[in-house]
Amino acid sequence: MKTIYFSTNENILDEWTKKFQTENSTTVYDLESLQEVLEKDIDSIIVVDYDSVAHEINTLITANELPKNVIILEKAPIIPTGKNLIYSGVKAYGNSRMLKNHFKQMWQTVADGQIWTYPVLTTALVSSLNKPILNEESLEVIQSRLTKQEIILIYLILKGFNNNAIAEKLNVTIRTVKAHITSIFNKLHVNDRVSLILLLK
Repeated sequence: MKTIYFSTNENILDEWTKKFQTENSTTVYDLESLQEVLEKDIDSIIVVDYDSVAHEINTLITANELPKNVIILEKAPIIPTGKNLIYSGVKAYGNSRMLKNHFKQMWQTVADGQIWTYPVLTTALVSSLNKPILNEESLEVIQSRLTKQEIILIYLILKGFNNNAIAEKLNVTIRTVKAHITSIFNKLHVNDRVSLILLLK
């Protein structure tokens, strides 16, 4: 899978290509070049320097033309921006100066079709729901597809409980919690907690 680094800042492009060393990568400086590369390889992962090309990315979001595998990085990531970008279809959001091993984990998560966020942003996404009762559509979906135990887990996940906290609350093993969560993801056709939150929000 090709990686496209998108920025108008040559220094950040040099830093990323040297530090992250993805096998099949290219750099682009404007939307026109990006679209040319995507015509040849639509499944590419696009790593965006939000500090230099925010306007271009926001234009794509507004026009509902955001490519499917976009990672957005900026020097000082903030939760409101992250929430907005994830809700808009961006697959990952983080710090442009992240460590190589974190980048690899994030890249692989997106390559696997999942959403990656740093822990504080994930918690904020969960908290932003902050509704004791799901809307009727979400209730109908979970009641028709999930067991009673899985529905209880959904509410705990939406309240921001991690696996350990859920295990303690329900007095079951972490292994049992993980099995239930895998079952929930399969039944609702999502890959991770962030996707689950976006589905039910």
